[in-house]
Amino acid sequence: MQTSHLELCHRMADRGFYLWAATVAHLQAKILTNNSCMNRALITFLLSCLSPLVFAQQTEIWVAPDGSDANAGTKEKPLASLPMALRKVRELRRLADPGIANGAHIYLKNGLYSLVEPVFVRPEDSGTTASPTIIEAAPNETPILSGGIPITNWQKVKGNVTGLPKEAVGKVWVADAPRVGGRLVEFRQLWVNGEKATRAKDTPYPLMNRILSWNKQEQTCWIPTPKFGDLSKAYGLEMLIHQWWAVANLRVKQIDIQGDSARISFHQPESRIQSEHPWPAPWMSKETGNSAFYLSNAIQFLDQAGEWFLDTRAEKVYYIPHLTDNLATAQVMVPVLETLVRIAGTVDSPVSNVIFKGVSFQHTGWLRPSQHGHVPHQAGLYMLDAYKLKIPGTPDKKSLENQAWVGRPAAAVEVSFANHTGFDNCRFEHLAATGLDYNKGVQDNTIRGNLFRDIGGTGIMAGVFADESTEIHLPYNPADEREVCSNMLISNNLITNVTNEDWGCVGIGAGYVRGISIEHNEISDVSYSGISMGWGWTKTINAMRNNKVIGNRIHHFAKHMYDAAAIYTLSAQPGSTIAENYIDSVYKAPYAHLPAHWFYLYTDEGSSYFTIKDNWTPSEKYLQNANGPNNVWEHNGPQVADSLKTKAGIQPLYQHLLKDRVKPDSKWGINKENPVIVELVANPDKPIDKQRLREVLIRAKVNPNALYQWENHYVIFDKVQDVFVLSERLKSAFPTAKVKTYYDLFYEFNRKRCDAGQTKGDWEHTILTANLVADPVLQNDYLAYHESQFDKWPEVARGFCNAQFQQVLLYRNGRQLMLVISLPKGERLDKLNPKTTENNPRVEEWNARMKTYQEGISGTKPGEVWVELKAIR
Repeated sequence: MQTSHLELCHRMADRGFYLWAATVAHLQAKILTNNSCMNRALITFLLSCLSPLVFAQQTEIWVAPDGSDANAGTKEKPLASLPMALRKVRELRRLADPGIANGAHIYLKNGLYSLVEPVFVRPEDSGTTASPTIIEAAPNETPILSGGIPITNWQKVKGNVTGLPKEAVGKVWVADAPRVGGRLVEFRQLWVNGEKATRAKDTPYPLMNRILSWNKQEQTCWIPTPKFGDLSKAYGLEMLIHQWWAVANLRVKQIDIQGDSARISFHQPESRIQSEHPWPAPWMSKETGNSAFYLSNAIQFLDQAGEWFLDTRAEKVYYIPHLTDNLATAQVMVPVLETLVRIAGTVDSPVSNVIFKGVSFQHTGWLRPSQHGHVPHQAGLYMLDAYKLKIPGTPDKKSLENQAWVGRPAAAVEVSFANHTGFDNCRFEHLAATGLDYNKGVQDNTIRGNLFRDIGGTGIMAGVFADESTEIHLPYNPADEREVCSNMLISNNLITNVTNEDWGCVGIGAGYVRGISIEHNEISDVSYSGISMGWGWTKTINAMRNNKVIGNRIHHFAKHMYDAAAIYTLSAQPGSTIAENYIDSVYKAPYAHLPAHWFYLYTDEGSSYFTIKDNWTPSEKYLQNANGPNNVWEHNGPQVADSLKTKAGIQPLYQHLLKDRVKPDSKWGINKENPVIVELVANPDKPIDKQRLREVLIRAKVNPNALYQWENHYVIFDKVQDVFVLSERLKSAFPTAKVKTYYDLFYEFNRKRCDAGQTKGDWEHTILTANLVADPVLQNDYLAYHESQFDKWPEVARGFCNAQFQQVLLYRNGRQLMLVISLPKGERLDKLNPKTTENNPRVEEWNARMKTYQEGISGTKPGEVWVELKAIR
């Protein structure tokens, strides 16, 4: 069979014949002495082979889903797998082949590459600065490295399925659960045409229930009795519980029904860890509600379109399709692998100069919650052990009262002991845990221009947080500095709809890092904080320094968890800067433990030596909690120049990414900073020491003149940096007084509702209080009237405008109301209030109607309803 010149060239290249090219010049000189056509043809052939091998000196290896690993790896005859392509490059480097002098390009053609194991990039795969290995998409193509497997042959369920709700009958489809290697594939995620479906749960999105109590000694939880019949045989039943800044996934061992309540016990080890660890613990509060939760993974919960259930015993998958789903043609994917690519060197032999470009990473799972439970400490790092110290204190922190050791979630791409590697223009989508994780021993790496979307955990992680054998509060400062994550650039990435399973994860999480630059990224639709930088909760100098968070655009964050911020820091980081970031739109998380405990910027425990300047935020709602020395705050807030505001975020070269940004969730409102109300009700026998009260306010950075009094009721009305800390200090200072925080601001009028919307410069506040009547039905009517007042009773707002009211706020705590009316400085309520009804009879009707819902608080005179708290100067 005749072989073409082109194929012969490629065969010669594949067999390591590059060295012969060095003799071509000698051969050419001899051949040119003869002028025959045959000799000229030979010259042409030799030069055609030399063209890619000598003149370019850059190797190309091609891979395609329909290729074969027995092929040469040419564009026409590509390989089938990336590992084989890496092997070929590895061999060329081992043999010091001159054809690879200017680098190696591994081109991945369009399509889905179904991996059976992670792609392993070793030190032997390293390139050099002059000869990098570049793994990239073929021009204008989209290769996908997938850890998933399709589910096909869906059939509509016929007959009865034990436990299936009546409302689901006739709507459910079923398929055989996949098997790999002779074993059933277990999974926690399922995607239909690229959209994540919902694992069957007991409440429809976004609703949750609330626990009744938690017994740490018995390691049990009481909840309202589920309304789904007998769950005692629901194999694999789980509980997700919302607690402060993290959620926990707990495997249910037993559920005992006792009337309208049920007691749940859990499997080990998560049962012990959940009940022993002090932070974050289940939240119990009469003011804001107990911890929210939902139950999942039982066929009894399969009742909503878009939900699925894996019956591991029957080896069946059940799914209720949306009206737009056609299961005959739909791509239904479930994950088999947890990691797609592992780049791993050693401290003495790191991987270097390997770059990924234009590659998509999809379909990973994470089974630890199903196998061991998942109780995170913070930022998704799960606790291996944690408990409260009976005697507080460690050598580094005298007041420390807890210990914890943590593990690190799996990642779709994991990198350790590597330098001069990078990911450029890649896509990380449909992933269960972390997207991309640069862990230990990584220097001079770049993550630029990538998309991170639909990720269950953190988008990007960087640096050591704590090894499993190291207690998390110990400062990390290794003797061998090659371990430290340093000089990393994270730039121009779009991170959107990440943290959609583990709500306590973050957009970008950086641990002990040095010289990291996080710049010009856009982060949106995250459940907790946008960027978290630092670890250790310590003022002690450690491995961290010279870090920069500059020019990022962070919005629509804190969707589920509070104690959150767009940018959050921990511990001493000398020479570090947070500057020129644009921050906006904090979600109103419906089950937050403290509704006001969200921030735009948050320097937490030990944060030291930071410069925080020129960051645009809608207000100065920042928190500095237990900070160390030498933090400089300059020129942050809404007054920052528009030029800085508009420059933040993804730069023009990468703005094509913005078409993939997830739209804000329409079910969630957006927060704005409002003044808070905290009330102290003193014991009549133990009056409040006003001087002591002022000292507490000054310590909490609250204006000591923001204080009002009626009888034994004292009210603080002001913008407060951390209302929870203020409340706790008040309880400590005045142990016999009752402290109440009014989180529920349910009505707000401002001058934007007036034709002349200008507000006066300085205000004075009149604060009044009353109770709602005890009837819950009437209470709900009262709230409904105020919710619809601007639409159905617009005359009331016009009356406020006419009376020069600057704002009217109504807060509620239980039955008690707090009414704040803000007036131009120097004006009096008794003078201006009659103007609300002037030529406005509907306001009189409104006032008369509202009286039927109100009554005086304890201590008022008969017939007295609203009483005024006078300012204390």
